[in-house]
Amino acid sequence: MRAPAVVWDSSLLGYDLGGEHPFNPVRLELTIRLATELGVLDGVELLVPGPAGDDELRRVHIGEYIEAVRQAPMTGADFAHGLGTEDNPVFTGMHEASALVVGSTLLAARKIADGEATRAVNIAGGLHHAMPDKASGFCVYNDCSVAISWLLDHGFDRIAYVDTDVHHGDGVQAAFYDDPRVLTVSLHQHPFTLWPGTGYSAETGKDGAEGTAVNLPLPPGTRDGGWLRAFDAVVPSLLEHFRPQILVTQCGVDSHEEDPLADLSLSVDGHRAIYRRLRELSEAHAGGRWLAVGGGGYQLIRVVPRSWTHLLATVLDRDVDPATALPPNWVASISRAAPAAEIPPRMSDDRETGFVPWGDGADEPVDIAIRDTRRAIFPLHGLDPDDPRD
Repeated sequence: MRAPAVVWDSSLLGYDLGGEHPFNPVRLELTIRLATELGVLDGVELLVPGPAGDDELRRVHIGEYIEAVRQAPMTGADFAHGLGTEDNPVFTGMHEASALVVGSTLLAARKIADGEATRAVNIAGGLHHAMPDKASGFCVYNDCSVAISWLLDHGFDRIAYVDTDVHHGDGVQAAFYDDPRVLTVSLHQHPFTLWPGTGYSAETGKDGAEGTAVNLPLPPGTRDGGWLRAFDAVVPSLLEHFRPQILVTQCGVDSHEEDPLADLSLSVDGHRAIYRRLRELSEAHAGGRWLAVGGGGYQLIRVVPRSWTHLLATVLDRDVDPATALPPNWVASISRAAPAAEIPPRMSDDRETGFVPWGDGADEPVDIAIRDTRRAIFPLHGLDPDDPRD
């Protein structure tokens, strides 16, 4: 396999919503430092991105909105376009920083499309909430959707997008809701209990693309075993049937039990298990082609650096043993910067991630979502929603 591509440059830290905003770029810096200290990035050439141009941004966003983003630091809030809100405050260089995030995911996509890499990862990406004419949920431009649109024009006509963020991947679903070439799958906390309030099982696509929008809304408190049970009951069968040429995954880690903005209860071990499963599925159903991006995650010290270091390691086939101790230099630097922070000792939360596959006759809390989603989606793919063999 060709060496996986890792896109990173410190200039990506410029996507900074400021002040006490939870979307703090320090989480990216701490991840790269931790991965470096653990040797995950040894010998890896980090690819330096450039900003996406307006032509690429217009794949998803209308010109009026792009210009509003460009002018916002001079003109101030523009609530019609979601700019200047508490979630999406205006900051200096907003357009440039946001376009650079898009450019970084596009660079990863290009490396795969050009055959220079089979896998690529960009932890700074994953801004899945941005809409064609509006900033939303900390996201100004939607790098996931722009990259998928670009791939559709460069040799790919079946793309599967799997979103593991705790929030519904609404912006990507909206971009391709009527496009049968793109299968969007989102596993998220139930929209009745969490913003953005979308992502019900009944949202399945339209206008010839019915069945290509897949939503698994999970109850608050879902732990690793329940999450993996739901994933296993829905995603592998659909990928096998859809036969994507590439797997694009948004790997937000705000599903962790310590995340301050949501209520699922996964662990770092659960995140690691998810990444390993995505890697397996990319090999089984997408010719090994896998584009992974970051996303949400707001426990900046204890969770994001460890989980995304596992993501980098998984993409690079340099899996980190969960028992690995955190490097002393990394721990010391955190202790100096945040003396009150409680730093975990290992790359693990000491959780078991085994699960019982759906169809065992048990009635788990996630089984309502499993049944609802399978019954909404599986018949549209010629699969039996009530047969666990499908």
